[in-house]
Amino acid sequence: MTTTTRPTPIRTALCGALAAVLALGPAAVAAAEEPGGWKGEGGLTLTGGENNTVDAYVERAREAERSISVQVRAAAAMSEAELVGFDQRLKSPDSLKRKVATALAEQPGRNVDTVLAGITDAVRYTLQWDDAAYTSGVATVADTLAGWRNDSVKWSNTWGRASGYKGLNTGWRAPRSGQLFEVQFHTEASKKAQETTHKLYEEQRLPSTGPERKQQLQREQDAIFAAVPVPAGADSLTAPAPGRGPVPAGV
Repeated sequence: MTTTTRPTPIRTALCGALAAVLALGPAAVAAAEEPGGWKGEGGLTLTGGENNTVDAYVERAREAERSISVQVRAAAAMSEAELVGFDQRLKSPDSLKRKVATALAEQPGRNVDTVLAGITDAVRYTLQWDDAAYTSGVATVADTLAGWRNDSVKWSNTWGRASGYKGLNTGWRAPRSGQLFEVQFHTEASKKAQETTHKLYEEQRLPSTGPERKQQLQREQDAIFAAVPVPAGADSLTAPAPGRGPVPAGV
C-alpha cells in the first residue's frame, strides 16, 4: 500500500517564508539573523554593529542640532525667508538607516563610518522665498552662515539644468561640533515639485527597482520639474567665500 504525504498549511507557510529570506542573499540573511540588525524595504539591511553605529551618530546629530538651528533661524529671519518644515529638521533614524544601507549596497567596498562621514542631511533645513526675492535671499543666508564660520562643503545648484530636479541644495559643517547639515533653498513652485516627486525618487533609489522602471520614474520627475519657473539669477548663484569672523557664542 502506497501512502502520500500531503503538505500541511503550516509546512507550506514555513517553506514560503524560508524561500523569501533566502532570496535576499547571504549578506541580508546574516544581517536579519544578527541580534540588533535592521531590515528595510527592498531587501536593505544593516548588521547589528552597523545599526548601533548609526544610532550613535543619530544621538550626536541631535545634540549638535540645537546650536545649528539657532544660526539657521537667525539667518532666515535676516533674509525674510520662510523656514519650511522646521519640525522635520532631524532626519528620522529609519530614513537615515535606509540611506546608509542603500549606499553600502551600491558600493560594497565602503563601510558604515565612511558613509556616515559623507551624509549632509541628518540635520536639514528648507528656506523658501517668492521668485522675486529668491536670489538675494539665498545670497544673504549663504554669506551669513559662512561669516559665522560654517564651512561650505556642498553647493549643488541645479537651476540651470535642462531636465530633472530644480533647486539649490547646500551642505555645511558646523564650526565647533563638526556636524554636517543641509540647507535647501527653494521657491514655492520648486518645493512643491520636490514634494510631489519624493516618492518617485525613493522608489528609483531602491536596489530592487529595475532599469526600465527607473527610467520611467526619471521621466515622470523630469516632467514635473520642467514646469517650475527659474528665478532671475538663480542659475548663477555660487558658494560663498570662507568666513573669517568669530564663531557666535554658544555655537
